[in-house]
Amino acid sequence: MVTERLDVRNDPPADRFPNLGRVCVNYNLRKASRAVNQVFDAMLRPTGLRASQFAVLVALAQTDTVTITRLARWLVMDRTTLSRNLRPLAAHGYLTVVPGADRREQEIRITSPGEEVLRNAYPYWEKAQANISGGLGPTRWKQLMEALAATVSHARGVE
Repeated sequence: MVTERLDVRNDPPADRFPNLGRVCVNYNLRKASRAVNQVFDAMLRPTGLRASQFAVLVALAQTDTVTITRLARWLVMDRTTLSRNLRPLAAHGYLTVVPGADRREQEIRITSPGEEVLRNAYPYWEKAQANISGGLGPTRWKQLMEALAATVSHARGVE
């Protein structure tokens, strides 16, 4: 029996997976996420922050100190990716990483310069937020936020 080998160097023929791009949850969520992220990155550019860094600082501003593990869980990120994202923020003095009660853990805290850059970035974030939410309209925006929250809850339960 001869089996056809897929040449991974080329895109699969369009007729091979005709509906996959329209129905795949992961494909469409990642596509939407990249599009939204590009808007936020562009709007935040004058602050020197990327959208992902802004999100980390917002999370840190909502707590006194937090372990990397807990912050990663809160942001639904793996620890390695989070640690890589923390380095430039620490280098700019926006956060501090200190040993935790358990020597194997590290705790993170936002600094005064971190709070200041967050305050300065907030109007740019507001503009990006208004761009996306306003473009969707209040009804679709509310539905989207509810659907995203339900998706995260469900996906976490599946893990």
